[in-house]
Order: sequence, then C-alpha cells, then structure tokens
Amino acid sequence: MANLAINTTQNVNLAYKTVGIGERILAFLIDAFILWLYLFIVNFITALLGTAFIDNWTVFGIQSLLFLPISFYSLFMHIVFNGRTVGKMVLKTRVVRVDGLPANWSNYMIRWLLRLVDIWIFLGSIGILSILFSNKHQRIGDAAAGTVVITTKQKVKISHTILEEVEEEYQPKFLNVTKLSDKDVRLIKETYHIALRSNDFKTMTELRNRVEEVLEIKSDLYDRQFLDIILKDYNYYTQKL
Repeated sequence: MANLAINTTQNVNLAYKTVGIGERILAFLIDAFILWLYLFIVNFITALLGTAFIDNWTVFGIQSLLFLPISFYSLFMHIVFNGRTVGKMVLKTRVVRVDGLPANWSNYMIRWLLRLVDIWIFLGSIGILSILFSNKHQRIGDAAAGTVVITTKQKVKISHTILEEVEEEYQPKFLNVTKLSDKDVRLIKETYHIALRSNDFKTMTELRNRVEEVLEIKSDLYDRQFLDIILKDYNYYTQKL
C-alpha cells in the first residue's frame, strides 16, 4: 500500500506516499546530467588553463579543486534545500525521516556515505534491488539513515476535498479541531479513506494517534468513529464561521 504524508500546521507529518524506483532513477539521471554538464565546463576551463600554465601540477591542482563540488553535490543540496536535489525538485520529491518529520544533517550524511555501496561500487544494482524489495522503497542508505523519499505532488480530486455532510442538529465533540488547516483536514480525509478501502487498520490507528497528538486530546472512541467525528467537527466549525 502507498503511504501518504500530511504536514500539519504544527509541522507534524501524519503519513506519506513514498516514491517508486522509476521516479527515483529519473531524479538521479537529472542530477547526473547536471554533474556531466559541470564536468564538461570544468574540462573546457582546465584545457584553456593548460595552454596558459607550463606547470602541469598547477593545472592538476586547479582541476582537482574544481572537481571537489561534484563529490559533495548530493550532501550539500539535501542539507541546504531541505531534502531535495535539482532532480527531486523537478519531480517534486524529497527526503524525510521514516516518521514523517524533516530529516537533519546526520540523516543526509549517512545516506551520502552509503551512496558508495548503493550506487557507485556496484553500478546502482544494490540500490535498485533494495528499493524494489523494500516495502517503503528504501535503498540501503535510506534504511541506515532512517529516511524515505516521498512525493510532494498535490493531486486534488473532488473526493479529496474537506467537505463532509453535517446535519443541522449535529453536536460537535472536539473544539480543538480548529487548530487544523484545510490542507491538514483534506489529507487526513484522503489517508483515512485509503485506509478504509484497503482495510489498513494499522495506518488508521497511526493516523488517529497523530491527530490526537497534534490536537492534544484523548478519546475512547474507535479509530473509525474518532476520525469520522474529527472530519465532521471541522466542517461544523468552519461552516459556522
């Protein structure tokens, strides 16, 4: 089953949708093209320098210095751009922790170091196999770092809207639902309905626990009852405003 992500107004992710092998390879190829273009420019510049300097060691030193950014491209981009490289930006994906929270520099460092095993030593075969056989589409670097690659695309359909039918005599139970935003509630509803259709009770329980944590409430209701009421309560209060 695909996992969905919801980044609430309190910056808490409820779930997420992980990215498959196709999008990950395409993002890698985009980044690889950028690096190839950079290498082409560096080779052109150093070729010109070769005619300007008699000392080949000077040219080699300059060339090595210019090649250095390539080695740290992935690490630098992920840290500076919050889990994204240029390829990930184009495909609207990003790296986050398995619990849905933003990754930190140590997570990115572990992923970057293990690229040597996942990608370079075995020509990408280890990384591809680990992504294919992982239920969260993780390569070895992701598993070690506790990260996943998720999509940030917003595919909004009518069924994904926050609208719920609320009877006129309906009595709301949770006032704290007003802490949520429309985006939060839409994604809660989307995750909830997907879990219902696939009988994924584990995801439903995790979703319920996250909502309780964010809203700082506790309820004895069953997961399905609780989430139904949360959606109706939010509609009740927002329609009254």
